[in-house]
Amino acid sequence: MDLLDFDNLLPELILALGMALLIGNGLAWWKNRQGESPKDVEGATYRPGRVRFLMVVGVVLAVWGAVTLFT
Repeated sequence: MDLLDFDNLLPELILALGMALLIGNGLAWWKNRQGESPKDVEGATYRPGRVRFLMVVGVVLAVWGAVTLFT
């Protein structure tokens, strides 16, 4: 077993980025639906189109990373 498996490093990073986009924007969407807004941030606006777009990008990256990693 390699300590730093460089062959799988890029798929792992792509999977991590996709999951971060998916979870982070999903949490923002959920909090907005609950009526919460960001505290201590001036001019923060919720952009539903941006959240949906970034969640789709996150799903694509997560699937791409997972398929590349596990095949």
